[in-house]
Amino acid sequence: MLQFDEYKVKLNNLRPALEELSQALNLASAAQELEMLESESAAPGFWDNLEKSQKVTQRMKQLQNKLEAQKRRESHWEDLLTLCEMGNEEEDGSLVPEVEEGYARLEQDMEEARLSTLLTGEYDNSNAILTIHAGAGGTEAQDWAQMLYRMYTRWAERHDYTYQVVDYLDGDEAGIKSATIMIQGENAYGHLKSEHGVHRLVRVSPFDANARRQTSFAALEVMPEIPDDVEVDIRPEDIEMQVYRSSGAGGQHINKTSSAVRLIHRPTGVVVACQTERSQFQNKDTCMRMLRSKLVELKMQEHAEKISDIKGVQLKIEWGSQIRSYVFMPYQLVKDNRTAYETSNINAVMDGDLDGFINAYLTCEATGNWATK
Repeated sequence: MLQFDEYKVKLNNLRPALEELSQALNLASAAQELEMLESESAAPGFWDNLEKSQKVTQRMKQLQNKLEAQKRRESHWEDLLTLCEMGNEEEDGSLVPEVEEGYARLEQDMEEARLSTLLTGEYDNSNAILTIHAGAGGTEAQDWAQMLYRMYTRWAERHDYTYQVVDYLDGDEAGIKSATIMIQGENAYGHLKSEHGVHRLVRVSPFDANARRQTSFAALEVMPEIPDDVEVDIRPEDIEMQVYRSSGAGGQHINKTSSAVRLIHRPTGVVVACQTERSQFQNKDTCMRMLRSKLVELKMQEHAEKISDIKGVQLKIEWGSQIRSYVFMPYQLVKDNRTAYETSNINAVMDGDLDGFINAYLTCEATGNWATK
């Protein structure tokens, strides 16, 4: 049948791209690294250093997922070719929709994998530290900040990333004033750096008795978690440490003692806080990691040629200079001002379906073809 012959041609034309993708993903090197780490994990005393062993096992999982994903793509290609041949032999037109759908999925999967090869920034493969701040507007803005918090945690779950709540400050009546989360997984920062900036919401406020339309803003800051082997000069005398009782989402046990920690770096004015660990020592350790990341980020910004590596296209973080608008009323639309990518499926976006926006950002970053300069 003609449809099956057409898709056989398409599949055969797609095969070289599939092989090129394997090279672009550097899978041969990934397989060698995995073999080395598996030998290391089998050695006596591997679990004596818990922190190191956890990092090794996490890296092994990342490499395994990378290799298995390519195997699935190649297996999918072979299955579709077999399906075409079967449909031709049996002249079974009922198989055409399955071939069409399968081919579209394979193309999309390959495109997403190809975009991941564009993550070549110095810290793109790092974990990401997200901090959400509610803008002016009281309860409405604080509710919007919590909606963004939910959106990004859902995105993490969709991609099998883990996330840890580092700091969480409840709103006065609803929502949150601010929150910091660590999203852990391969290329977490490389993908989420696209989200740094001001996010604007337009909707009929559920907190307005007159059901008037409201505009709210929230700012999202995205930083890479800096590896321990990166040297950062932090003098103890430059740090002011404050302790306080934890509050917010963390369980009642964290409110009984002054275990929450806030660190202020006097020379730069950088402030970081953590309240979600059980002990003051653990919270201080997390704060120090965040402070290192922030100071490295500031240092990188001193070099203009590297600013884009840390935060991509720079926009002033102030109300009215949003990177993206989420319109619930009078119509439904989410539009990114930098890439012009948009979708009317606002429910999916708020449930963490951000890949279209992220992929559009990576494409613009690679080509330099931004909607806004």
